[in-house]
Amino acid sequence: MTSLGIIPARHASTRLPGKPLADIGGKPMIQRVYEAAASGVDWLIVATDSEEIGSIVKSFGGEVILTGSHHINGTSRCAEALQTWTKSIGRTPDVVVNIQGDEPLLKASTIEQLVHLFHRNEVELATLVQVISKNEIPKEGSDVYVVCDKYQKALYFSRSVIPFIRDENKEDWSSVHPYLKHIGMYAFRPKTLLEISEWEEGKLEFVEKLEQLRWLENGQNIYVVETDYECISVDTPEDLEKVRRLNWD
Repeated sequence: MTSLGIIPARHASTRLPGKPLADIGGKPMIQRVYEAAASGVDWLIVATDSEEIGSIVKSFGGEVILTGSHHINGTSRCAEALQTWTKSIGRTPDVVVNIQGDEPLLKASTIEQLVHLFHRNEVELATLVQVISKNEIPKEGSDVYVVCDKYQKALYFSRSVIPFIRDENKEDWSSVHPYLKHIGMYAFRPKTLLEISEWEEGKLEFVEKLEQLRWLENGQNIYVVETDYECISVDTPEDLEKVRRLNWD
């Protein structure tokens, strides 16, 4: 089972411009993510339309593929990078992992956990979830929640808290039912990645602003893997300062 990790990275960010190059403990964030992910896959590349980001990645020994600037999401950028990489080395990996470039606390074991699921032939696309603590009150808007069927396939993702428990106070919901918080790492069969990158935005995706709903609307199964990985994404200047305060020695 061979795996290719792709870290899509763009310099333009609405809330935090230049995010991939933000310094964290003496290294740019893209390097922190790259080094954390490297042992979790067989090959690892950064896909970017920024020559500046590309130069930084090459300077620490990373592999880069320059993509077009037309991409509106990471999935599309990963699909282009996969095609370029496959042509350049003459082989296709069994699994492609879209690794978020704004999670410097990423663990390689988390990637391996996701890739392992693809030993099952029926799995074409998979993602990660974390069960929130029974003492935690689910919050709307800041997190994305997912509900699954009994075969661990996603039924729906939402920025609303799902499921809604009618006969309990919201403060008690997580002690009554296990709530699954989505972690935005995806793994694909190469053919599946190329196919879904061509699909147009769906109605549910438009209102929730969640790309994975496009895939569900088109009938694509998304398998879900539970992990204990504590995801910390850097989306705002406040997030960046919080991460910088950690011990990076």
